[in-house]
Amino acid sequence: MVFKRLLGAIGAGAPSVDTVLDGGGLALPGGSLSGQVHLEGGRTDVVIEHITLELVARVEAEHEDGESEGVVVFDRATVGGGFRLAEGERQSVPFRLVLPWETPVTELYGQPLGVVLGVRTELGVAGARDRGDLDALRVGPLPAQEAILEAFGQLGFGFTSADLEYGHIHGTGQTLPFYQEIELSPPPRYAHAVNEIEVTFLATPGGLEVVLEADKRGGLFGGGHDAVNRFTVSHDSVQYTDWNAEVDGWIQQLVAHHSAPAGHGAPYASYDHGAAHHDPHHGHHHEEHHRSGPGTGAVVAGVAAGVAVGVVGGIVAAEMLDDDDDDDDDDEGGEEGED
Repeated sequence: MVFKRLLGAIGAGAPSVDTVLDGGGLALPGGSLSGQVHLEGGRTDVVIEHITLELVARVEAEHEDGESEGVVVFDRATVGGGFRLAEGERQSVPFRLVLPWETPVTELYGQPLGVVLGVRTELGVAGARDRGDLDALRVGPLPAQEAILEAFGQLGFGFTSADLEYGHIHGTGQTLPFYQEIELSPPPRYAHAVNEIEVTFLATPGGLEVVLEADKRGGLFGGGHDAVNRFTVSHDSVQYTDWNAEVDGWIQQLVAHHSAPAGHGAPYASYDHGAAHHDPHHGHHHEEHHRSGPGTGAVVAGVAAGVAVGVVGGIVAAEMLDDDDDDDDDDEGGEEGED
């Protein structure tokens, strides 16, 4: 639970709502999230027309004029409604949701990455609706995601930051209106070749699309540029794969040339950032990334024994939740346009 308040849009004396997530709101991509919506009647009897839960994310969007941040709804489900709530009456409505497979990872080894997700409760009463509760959603990595990030850590890469970018990656099966980028700094072995590597996971029931983007240094490659490769792994392969060797092979392909050898996934040439424009200095559509969102400055470098992460505090989620009410009116129109 994050907070509980009266439903202001419905008027004084309206019912209050308090959503409590089981397990502290921790789930996995493609997994289930359960909890209860607790209602308390106000000064008069009302008919609860619907109880709807929205999964929301704080997302960065890049434009020709700069960048902006906003709260994007990426899933929505009605979990109850169609009953009368008497004056002062208390009722609880249990629910169970299945998260989208592409739901971003918010923590690794129990440490926050700086990505902010939430579960927002909307109550419909007498033709009006109001978002009466917002709870932080924590998402851990799938076994394949954890194994790949662990391998990067074992190879000496350090965690820099993670954020959510509005837009689609061309050539993939991406379904959400945004994707997650996990930025890693290279070890000495690769520091001469790349400034950083960005990792994006696009999970499905069968496995992962792993998108790697390397920001290459100039000089050795005749001028700095980006290289992007895609690799596909199955969930079943986790326990049978030498991930250190696998990931090291991916990195060598990425820094050595533009094309991946046959059988190791096809490279692709472009990202779609919504309003992003073509950058003639890069080989694909990709604006520069300005890390000004909630994840910026919230994490410190990882260590070689795995991508172990530190944060400056748990205020990151609280800031999003506290200012969400101020954004509601703006989000109403913005989210409809984004979906």
